[in-house]
Amino acid sequence: MSIVLHHHSHSRAATVVWMLEELGLDYTLQHVELRTGEQRRSAYLAQNPMGKVPLLIDGDAVVTESAAIAVYLADRYASGTLAPALDDSARGTFLRWCFYAPSVIEPGTMARASKWEFNPGSAGFGRWDDMLATIRSAIGEGPWLLGDRFTMADVVFGGTVRWLVQFGMLPKEPAFTDYIARLEARPAFQRSAAINAAELEKHPAG
Repeated sequence: MSIVLHHHSHSRAATVVWMLEELGLDYTLQHVELRTGEQRRSAYLAQNPMGKVPLLIDGDAVVTESAAIAVYLADRYASGTLAPALDDSARGTFLRWCFYAPSVIEPGTMARASKWEFNPGSAGFGRWDDMLATIRSAIGEGPWLLGDRFTMADVVFGGTVRWLVQFGMLPKEPAFTDYIARLEARPAFQRSAAINAAELEKHPAG
C-alpha cells in the first residue's frame, strides 16, 4: 500500500513532503481543507485527536507530529543513512536535534514573539540567547548537523530554522542563512517545493 500523507501546503505537512522526497518513496497526498475545518471532523479526529496536519498513514501505522514522522520514516526506510543505526554513536545527536526543533525552537520563538513572561529555569525552552547559541553550535562548521552526514534531523531542525528565519522570528545571521541555502540546494527540497506549490494552486482557498 502507498503511504498516504494528509496534507496542506501551508502546514508542517509541507516538510513531510520533503522527507518523503529525500527517501524516494511512493506516496499519495490527501488534501485537508483547513479553511472549512475538515481536520476537526470525527473521521479525522479518530486518527489524530489533535485535529492537525500532518497525519501519515503507512499500512497499519498511523503517525502524527512532524518530528515523530521524520524518525519513523528514516528508521523504517533509511536506517544507517538518513537515520543513524541504533548502535551508531551518532544516534544520540540525531535524536537530539530532531526533537530540539519542536520542543525548544518553536515554543522559544513563540514565547519571544508573544512577549510571554516566564521563568527560564522552569520552561523547557529556556533563555532566548542560550537557544540561539545552541542553534549556532548545532550548525557548527557544517555542512550538516552530523558533519558530512545529511540526515532527517536536518530536515526537521533545518526546516524549522528556515521557516522561522523566513518569517523574521529568528535573525538572518550568516550561520543560519548559509545553512538554509545548503538545504534549499538539495534536489529533494526543490522537488518538494514544486509539489507543495502545485498543491496550493489546486487548492487555493484551502
